[in-house]
Amino acid sequence: MEKLFEIKKLNMHYPIIDGLLGNIKGYTYALNDVDLDIYTNEILGLVGESGSGKSTLGNCILKLINPTSGEVVFNGENIVSKTKKELKSFRAEAQLIFQNPYMSLNPRMKIYDILKEPFIINGIKDKQQINEKIKKIISLIGMQEEVLNRYPHEFSGGQRQRIAIARAIILNPKFIVADEPVSALDVSIQAQIVNLLLDLKKHLNLTMLFISHDLSIIKYISDRIAVMYLGEIVEIAEKEELFDNHKHPYTQALLNAVPVIS
Repeated sequence: MEKLFEIKKLNMHYPIIDGLLGNIKGYTYALNDVDLDIYTNEILGLVGESGSGKSTLGNCILKLINPTSGEVVFNGENIVSKTKKELKSFRAEAQLIFQNPYMSLNPRMKIYDILKEPFIINGIKDKQQINEKIKKIISLIGMQEEVLNRYPHEFSGGQRQRIAIARAIILNPKFIVADEPVSALDVSIQAQIVNLLLDLKKHLNLTMLFISHDLSIIKYISDRIAVMYLGEIVEIAEKEELFDNHKHPYTQALLNAVPVIS
C-alpha cells in the first residue's frame, strides 16, 4: 500500500504558566514521539478517551497548530517546515470536518457563500465552474439546490454537518480529518452521517483519519484502528485484529468500558 502520510517522532508540548510573571513551571505533553503511517484510500480510526491527544494529532497533521518537533510527511514533503504561503496547495488537498456543526458554519453567510468561499480563497473565479461544482456537491451529500439560499440556523444538526462535509470536499481533497464528526448529533442521525462519509470515501477515493471515542462507530467505519493513550499511539492494527486479538492493557480497558445489554 502507498503511504500518503508519514508522521515521525511528532511532539506537542504546551507550557504550564505559573503566576503573573508568566514563568514556565513545566509542560503538558499532548503528543509524545508519535509515529504513524496513513495509507492512501484507507480510513484510519483514531480512538482514545477525552484528553488523550486525538484532536491535537489531527490538528498537527493539518498544521493548524505547529508541533513542538517531529515531521509530518505528505507526498514526500515535510509540511511542518513549510511557510503559510507554501501550505496553500496542501490546504486544498487536506481538509478538516469539525466536531460541532453548530459552531463551524458562519451564521451570517448563506450556504451558497459558505461553499463558494474555498474557491475564492484558492483564486478560482470562474462563476460557471463554481456554480456547477456547488450543485454537484449539494446533490452528492443528499440535499436539494434550494438549500443554497438559506442560512445555517434554518437546518438541523445533521443537515448542518452534511453542509460542513460538502465544504470540506468541495475542492476534491485527497485527505480528510474527521474530528468526532457525529458526537454532537442525535444517535438516529449518526448512522446517516457515517454512511455518507463511507459513500464519499468510495466515490471520491478519499483517505480519512476518523477521530472518535465511540468504539462501535470506529469499528464500523475504519479499515485500521490506532489506539491513543496519554499522547502516545499504544496499539495499531486492522480492526478485526484489534478487537479480537488486542495486545495493550489500555485497549482492553477501552473495550471493557463499552456497556452491554446483558
